[in-house]
Amino acid sequence: MKVKCISRAEEDFTRERSQDLQRVFRNFNPILRPLERAVEYQRAVNAVKLDKIFARPFIGAMDGHIDAVSCMAKNPNHLKGIFSGSMDGDIRLWDIASRRTICQFPGHQGAVRGLSASTDGRVLVSCGTDCTVRLWNVPDSSVMNMDESSDGTTEPLAVYVWKNAFWAVDHQWDGAQFATAGAQVDIWDHNRSEPIRSFEWGKDTVISLRFNPGEPNILATSSSDRSITLYDLRLSTPVRKLIMKTKTNALCWNPMEPMNFTAANEDCNCYSYDARKLEEAKNVHKDHVSAVMDIDYSPTGREFVTGSYDRTIRIFPYNGGHSREIYHTKRMQRVFCVKFTCDATYVVSGSDDTNLRLWKAKASEQLGVIVPRERKKHEYNEALKKSYGNLPEIKRINRHRHLPKAIYKARSLRLTITNAAKKKDDRRRAHSAPGSMPIQSQRKKRIIKEVE
Repeated sequence: MKVKCISRAEEDFTRERSQDLQRVFRNFNPILRPLERAVEYQRAVNAVKLDKIFARPFIGAMDGHIDAVSCMAKNPNHLKGIFSGSMDGDIRLWDIASRRTICQFPGHQGAVRGLSASTDGRVLVSCGTDCTVRLWNVPDSSVMNMDESSDGTTEPLAVYVWKNAFWAVDHQWDGAQFATAGAQVDIWDHNRSEPIRSFEWGKDTVISLRFNPGEPNILATSSSDRSITLYDLRLSTPVRKLIMKTKTNALCWNPMEPMNFTAANEDCNCYSYDARKLEEAKNVHKDHVSAVMDIDYSPTGREFVTGSYDRTIRIFPYNGGHSREIYHTKRMQRVFCVKFTCDATYVVSGSDDTNLRLWKAKASEQLGVIVPRERKKHEYNEALKKSYGNLPEIKRINRHRHLPKAIYKARSLRLTITNAAKKKDDRRRAHSAPGSMPIQSQRKKRIIKEVE
């Protein structure tokens, strides 16, 4: 009589180390598991609810300035460093990990309007309403880790005085030049006390500018005449100008798709454009109820953060019309500047109440060391939310946010005004000659014209 026995290799079921997960072999045949979809759906609902329970985005405030924070800049050479400038002329370098001041850069006699660090992180460029551009030597990471330097000050490497006040500055990517914005756009070199060239298109003040991260010679600016202008340093004249119905306060290029940029506008919206096709916005990002003051892209290029005059911070997906997150506190006043950290994990905001605030980019993210089992659980929950995210109950829970009463009322009022304007246009169109009032899309409605 022949006897057949089942044999299994012992190494398939034993752990090599005590920390390893126990290997379990399961049969995923759907016939044997008829309730699999129902179980997964309930797990997805629980995962979304747990996200709401553990959503604690605010980490802490960094105080030290005695006037409103007007601008910020990241330190590309040091992950934990961020620069901030205030309306009283004070510039500080902060250590995000310990939330303390590492170094101060005194010297400006008026408001600091622009900060930018060179790509190697060694030189900081600042400008302000006192008509000066100052270059500073940035302390290296070894100095930043020393406690004794927390009250240190630094003298400027160079001070360049010019004819007009400055409103913004940005450093060229992987280059030795930087640009300032004011009565005109000036291009500077580190070793020259005067601009090496200037661009001017109209007589209005330029209020923000950004170099393109992919093509270092391309520069985008916004002006008080409601225009967005593109410049090429290889040409002698500006390339293209887009005039909108309201002023653009700030703009930022997408680091992963450097042909696209997003503009933060006075009309409470942000507009994403393709620099090659400016006659129509790629996307309109709504939700703010007051002017959007600043914008910054995540290093991943998949989302951006905005700060608004309505005292809130919102995080938008780069291709989404509505924000995925809104941050606010009772003490935070009008937000003038926002920045993603270089690892896309945190958001830093500067506001009118003299404080910098540190936020998590993902409100419910677990900080600290995560063991492999926890990481696998988080990845599984994210996969469930992505798989079942289009179902009504999960979508409702995921979209719900508690808003301050002022923001909630302002949003309701803004919706009422928008619906009334739409109804008025529909009635005018119905009582006009056919074709005399064509329907304009939201992406083209705020654009007046494009000038080349």
